[in-house]
Amino acid sequence: MGMEVHAEQAGYAEMENVEITDTELLYHVRGALKSALQGDPDLYEQLRGVIHHNEGLVPEEVALLVTCLKALSGSVSCLDIVHHRSLISSILQMSMWNYGTDVMDALMELVISLATSSGQYVDLCLEMLVSNFMPPNSFISSLNQTRGILRKDQVIGRVHSTLIDIAELVPLSPLRLERIIKERMPLIFTKEPLILAYVENMLKLERGAIGVLVGRTMLVAIMDRLIDLDVDIAWDDILQEDFTKCIFDMELEDLEGPVDDGQQDGDKHRISWMERFSGNLYAQKLDSLMVLTFEHLNFCKESGRLSQVLDTLLQSFQQTVLTAYKSKFAQFVMFYACSLDPENCGRRFSDTLFHIFKTSRYPEWRMSAVAYLASYLARAKFLSISSVAEYVESLMEWCSTYCSNQSGGINPKAHKEFYAACQAMMYVLCFRMRSMLAIPRIRSQISKHLEDILRHPLSPLVVCLPSIVEEFLRLAKVTHLDVPDNFVSSGLLESELSMTFGGRERLDMFFPFDPCLLMRSDRFIRPNFVYWSMVRSSYDNDDDDDEATSDEDDIEICTAGKGMNIANDGAARSYDQDLDEFDHEMGKMSITPKVTQWFGGDMQMPSRIRPCPDSL
Repeated sequence: MGMEVHAEQAGYAEMENVEITDTELLYHVRGALKSALQGDPDLYEQLRGVIHHNEGLVPEEVALLVTCLKALSGSVSCLDIVHHRSLISSILQMSMWNYGTDVMDALMELVISLATSSGQYVDLCLEMLVSNFMPPNSFISSLNQTRGILRKDQVIGRVHSTLIDIAELVPLSPLRLERIIKERMPLIFTKEPLILAYVENMLKLERGAIGVLVGRTMLVAIMDRLIDLDVDIAWDDILQEDFTKCIFDMELEDLEGPVDDGQQDGDKHRISWMERFSGNLYAQKLDSLMVLTFEHLNFCKESGRLSQVLDTLLQSFQQTVLTAYKSKFAQFVMFYACSLDPENCGRRFSDTLFHIFKTSRYPEWRMSAVAYLASYLARAKFLSISSVAEYVESLMEWCSTYCSNQSGGINPKAHKEFYAACQAMMYVLCFRMRSMLAIPRIRSQISKHLEDILRHPLSPLVVCLPSIVEEFLRLAKVTHLDVPDNFVSSGLLESELSMTFGGRERLDMFFPFDPCLLMRSDRFIRPNFVYWSMVRSSYDNDDDDDEATSDEDDIEICTAGKGMNIANDGAARSYDQDLDEFDHEMGKMSITPKVTQWFGGDMQMPSRIRPCPDSL
C-alpha cells in the first residue's frame, strides 16, 4: 500500500511528506539499521523516533508505526544488540495497552521474530510480554468499564498466544518464563488491581497450553504470595483484642434478645465486620486473590484436572502453609479444593496430614499437622462420619500405643506431640461426638481407647487446653460416654501446662480452619463449613432433659439460634439458608477473650486462635 508520512519534531522530521511503498520502507528500515553500524545515526534516530512516539497518534501515524514494526520483523537479522540497543529498548518498552489491535498484532509479530532469531533476545522478549500482564497505572480506573474490559481481553489474548508461539519455536523458553514470572511477581505492597491482573495471568498460564510445563510453578508462587499477605495481616489491625490472651472467641453463642431479631442483628454485625476489613489493604488483596484461586479450582474440577492440581497444592502446603503458624486464611485454598472432591482430594489431604504427624522428624511440624487434621475433620461438612471416625480412631490408637510405652507422669515438654494428639482427638469429638457415637462399632472403639488414654499417668486432661477439655467432658456426659469424672473445672481458656506443651508458637491454641472472616471468600467456604452453633444446638434438648431429672448438672447452655443438627453428616441446605446462617453467625461474634467460668458462665469453645505476641 502507499501512504503519506507526516513529520514529527521529536523523531522523524526528515520523513515529512514522503510517500513510499511498504517494500521501499522495508529497505529504508534496513538502511537505517546499517547506517547506525557505520556511524551515521540520522536515519536510525528517525526510525527510533517513530517507534518511541506513542501519544496522541493520528491514523496516519498509526499506519506508519504498524508498517515500521512489520518492516523490523523482516529485518531482525540486521539488528545488533549493542549498536541498536536504544531501538530494541524502545520496542520492548512498548505497552500494548496504549495501542489498537493493528499495532498490537504488528508488535507481537516482531516480538516472535526477535525471540526466535537469537537466544540473546529470548529473555528480553519474555520480559516484555510479562510486563504486559499488568496495565499502566493510568489505565487502572478503566479496568471495570466496557472499554477497559475490551482492551484487557485484546491485550491478554495476544500476550498468551505469543507466549505459546514462542514456546513452540523455542522449546526452552517455558523454563525461562517461569523464572521471569516469579522474579517480576508483584510484592504485597502493589495496588490491588495490578496484583490481581498479574495473578489472573498466572492462572491463565496454568490452565493453558503450556500449563503442563509452567503450571506447578505458577500455583506454588501464588500460594507463597497468599501466605505473604496472610502473615502481614496484623490481628490488631482488624480486631481489638486483648494481647494478654492468645485466643479469639469468634463464635459467641449466647444471643441477647429475641431470635427474630437475629437476622437484623446479623446484617448489622456483618456490615461492621466488612467495615473493619475495608481498612486493611492486605486483607482486601488476600480476599480477592483467594476468590480468583477458588474460581480457578472450580475450572480445574470441571476440566478433570483437580487431582493433578492437588498434587501441587499439597506440596506447597507442606513447604509453606504448614510451617506458617500465623496463617489465618490462606489454608482455606486447601479446604475448598477438598470440598470439590471429598472422596479423592479430601481424603488425600487427611492422609497427608496424618502421615506428617506420624513420621516427621520435626516436633513442631507434627503438632501443626495434627492441629490442621483436627480442625479439618471438625469443620469439613463434606466429610462423611465414617471417614472422620477412621482418623479419630487412628489418632486414638496412636495415643494408646504411646501410653503403653510410657511409664512416667506429666511432662508437657517431653510429650508435647502426645498432648497435641490428645487435644486434637478431643477437639474433633466436640464437633462430631453425637454422630460418631450413634454407630455402635465406633462407640465401642472410642470407649476402649479413651479409657487407656485419659486415665494414663500422662494425664492429658490436666495438660490440654482447659476450654477444650471441659467442653469435651460436658458433651461426653450428655452422650453417656464413660470418661473420668474427677476433673475439676479451672474456668480458664488456657493453662501453664498447655502453654508449655504448645511452645513458643502456641501450637496448643492453633485451630487453622476456624471461621473464615474474608467476606468474598466466605461464600465459597460457608456451604461446606460446620459452625459451632450447629453442634451446640444438637445437644440443647439433651441438656434440658438432664436438667429436668437431675440437680447435678448446672451447666447453662447457650442459645444456638438457627444452628442445625449435624448428626446425619450435615444435610444439604440451600445457598440462601447458608447465607442466613452466616449473617446469624457474624451477629454472634465476639472479639473479646473470655476468661469467666465455662460452667454456668459465658465461656465458649475457642475459635480463631493465633500465636502469642512473643512469636509475632
